[in-house]
Amino acid sequence: MTFVSGQDHDANNGINQERAGYAENRGETEREDTLTNRQGHPISDNQNVRTVGNRGPMTLENYHYLEKITHFDRERIPERVVHARGAGAHGYFEAYGKVGDEPVSKYTRAKLFQVEGKRTPVFVRFSTVIHGAGSPETLRDPRGFAVKFYTEEGNWDLVGNNLKIFFIRDPLKFPDMVHAFKPDPVSNVPGPVGMFDFVSRSPEATHMITFVFSPWGIPANYRQMQGSGVNTYKWVNAEGNSVLIKYHWEPLKQGIKNLTQEEANKIQAMNDSHATQDLYEAIERGDYPEWELCVQIMSDDEHPELEFDPLDATKLWPEDQFPFLKVGKMVLNRNPENYYNEVEQAAFGTGVLVDGLDFSDDKMLQGRTFSYSDTQRHRVGTNYLQLPINAPKKRVATNQRGGQMSYYVDKAPGQSPHVDYEPSMTDGLVEAAQTAKPHQPHYNANLVRQKLDRTLDFKQAGDTYRAFEDWERNELISNLVGALIQCDIRIQDKMVEYFTNADEDYGRRVREGLEQARKGSNENVREQAVEDANRMGHEADPY
Repeated sequence: MTFVSGQDHDANNGINQERAGYAENRGETEREDTLTNRQGHPISDNQNVRTVGNRGPMTLENYHYLEKITHFDRERIPERVVHARGAGAHGYFEAYGKVGDEPVSKYTRAKLFQVEGKRTPVFVRFSTVIHGAGSPETLRDPRGFAVKFYTEEGNWDLVGNNLKIFFIRDPLKFPDMVHAFKPDPVSNVPGPVGMFDFVSRSPEATHMITFVFSPWGIPANYRQMQGSGVNTYKWVNAEGNSVLIKYHWEPLKQGIKNLTQEEANKIQAMNDSHATQDLYEAIERGDYPEWELCVQIMSDDEHPELEFDPLDATKLWPEDQFPFLKVGKMVLNRNPENYYNEVEQAAFGTGVLVDGLDFSDDKMLQGRTFSYSDTQRHRVGTNYLQLPINAPKKRVATNQRGGQMSYYVDKAPGQSPHVDYEPSMTDGLVEAAQTAKPHQPHYNANLVRQKLDRTLDFKQAGDTYRAFEDWERNELISNLVGALIQCDIRIQDKMVEYFTNADEDYGRRVREGLEQARKGSNENVREQAVEDANRMGHEADPY
């Protein structure tokens, strides 16, 4: 991409007048001395945070402010908590120029989608979620599916999972959820007790539990699984009009495959890195995995006609009402040259959006938007966006200086090194021209602590249970009984209640399975393994 240098400042004309004339005469949205953030996004307003009205409270999705102030907080001089185990690959995204049969420009002005055949470089990191960096890739767990698009307008990160929903709808519960799912804080032994203790008090998790304990909870590998943005986003067109969006990655030639628990156990006994090896070797032999990016589109309003709130991350949007519309495909065709530099240090954030893509009021999305980027600064360092794997493939010019591991100054050509602030009358950076109508959603409500009105915690879980094939339902019941039998009877009863609310047959089968399990051995599989290791161990003399 070519950037045209701006004219020297004219003392008789204000900076804003010069910028407006430049944009009008040159037809450019930015020039070499345009202020950007570290993702390469041009900054058109560096004076005002986003608020509810000009006197109202700030909103959490003030991405430019949060990036700027959290960097500033760290200018004076750890493994991922979740998604620690991962694999990655490079490739490209090829746009179709349409969304379904319509021009994509009807819904979004994001440049990477506009032209048929346009290719944008990408890096993808797949991962398991709860378990540590050395854990087997056969464990029952959601899988992370994070894509970094290196667009001409700066980076866009689409950060999601293989499953299309989540356990919770409010980010305030996220730290507790992860604590509950992690190993016991005293013994450091993992197990299902904490998980089910938490979800037995979180009925909105019933749908996600139904997926995770079915074969969908153990994808066969990374290549043969779906991906989803999970949260609700927005697309914004040139007129500033918005629609609600859900993103989905659908495997093309390689299809979808899942494992039963028995199959996963056999694979784990032979190879605890099978998914990483599978991805690497497929790309090495030229069998490049491909996914098609599809979106579901909904008008940007509250949709009282629906039984659920479209901003609820625990819900699927029914495909018969909101069809999957194809917008492009992704091909992964190059392995990393160094795992640490490119996979381990790859850093993603849900706040990393380009013009034409925007946030919805999805609470989980807004909570993730702060958390993700902040954890990258803690984990990789204040200047994590200077690393090649994270840096945009376009010019970057900021006034952010110093901090841990800073190895270059991202100033514009000819910019005075003395001016590290904006605005300036001399040689500083200038704001980008606003060339499209901004999206300005309107709010008129009290500031409250309340959950969504339409929770509908069980209906979709029942729909999913009934949609499973017989073998998938059998596997689901077996896995749930095997996990719940280790839990307190009160937790078992509450989970059976939830499953019954979802589907009577679902709850009955889990209840009967638990009753049968109680008549058998009191020892669970994990306890049996401890005893077997002691019993089967071969004695040896000291050496």
